[in-house]
Amino acid sequence: MILLDLKNFERFSHLNPLIYEALSWAATHVDDKFEKGCVLIADGLVKVNMEEVAMMPAEKKMLEAHRKYIDIHIPLSEDEYIGWSHVEDLKNVIEAYDAERDIEFFGDAAQNIFKVARRQAVIFYPEDAHAPNIGIGLHHKLCIKVPI
Repeated sequence: MILLDLKNFERFSHLNPLIYEALSWAATHVDDKFEKGCVLIADGLVKVNMEEVAMMPAEKKMLEAHRKYIDIHIPLSEDEYIGWSHVEDLKNVIEAYDAERDIEFFGDAAQNIFKVARRQAVIFYPEDAHAPNIGIGLHHKLCIKVPI
């Protein structure tokens, strides 16, 4: 997991060209008028989901993990709290891995809960189970899917 400020995205150019392209796109478009939907970038390889999401208390959120995609979460309208655990430490599988949807869910409590401020991005790799959208009310965010 990597937490970064979008204004410093250039520092992460060495990670992966698609991650860099996703962060560059997000830094350029973070102030655009929000419109729910999906945009494909990087010749259609990277999916940018513009979401309006109902936040929930931490105890109601399940950890999720992905195997085929790296997730990049970027809160747009307000700060967001996200739970995190290392996948190898999780024991309580609620929904087994679904390859078509590239997701599995866990009932374990998050090992850490941290704040992601507006204009920050958090990158989750397959070993990073995460419980996004912790809080109260609706918020707008980007959830970017980068193939591995």
